[in-house]
Amino acid sequence: MPLNCLIVDDEPIAQDILKGYVNDIPNLVLVCVCDNAMEATTIVKEKKIDLMFLDIEMPKLSGLNFLKTLQDPPYVIFTTAYREFALDSYDLNAVDYLLKPISFERFLKAVNKVFASSRFVENTEEYRYFKVDKKNVKVYYQDILYVKGLSNYVIIHTSREQLIVYMRLLDLERTLPANKFVRIHKSYIVSLDNIKAYGSDYVEIADEQLTIGNTFKENFFKSVQ
Repeated sequence: MPLNCLIVDDEPIAQDILKGYVNDIPNLVLVCVCDNAMEATTIVKEKKIDLMFLDIEMPKLSGLNFLKTLQDPPYVIFTTAYREFALDSYDLNAVDYLLKPISFERFLKAVNKVFASSRFVENTEEYRYFKVDKKNVKVYYQDILYVKGLSNYVIIHTSREQLIVYMRLLDLERTLPANKFVRIHKSYIVSLDNIKAYGSDYVEIADEQLTIGNTFKENFFKSVQ
């Protein structure tokens, strides 16, 4: 399963090293590189981030304090030149704490901890319940064609009906099995099993042709390989 990654570091050299490491590991997809925690705040809110490589000493807001502001943080691997913050990082449930200069072997060991996490073990459930109006409706994953996000609710298009569920698309994306669904656009999640055809910038499902957003292309094409 591909993991969407975010690098947050104010040092260009460190950014380049981490980018190279991420690109060398299959199933890691680099979504964005941020120079500071303020930029990262926006990215975490707008995109699905599974794993964040986070520096600690940065201007305005440290990596530690930034992590404390996140209600539902992704997995975090700290990347820093300072040993003294190690205990603080583990109090925040960081996956690992890497000291610069970081070797590829040490980087890979930290990433493998994330891959081994139960959160990324393939989901074998066949269905889930969604709250529709005042009842909980069982929806089989195989019946979902695609999901469209609209502000604070989503429309789940199934082979038989459309269901309106009051939750954000990003929140739904985090709970769907990644081996069955993929985000292709800021407004669309599609079922991998129900794709009829796709091109360089679109996906065909049932009678619909859905646009693949530029930001999501790399992850989509990895998912269908």
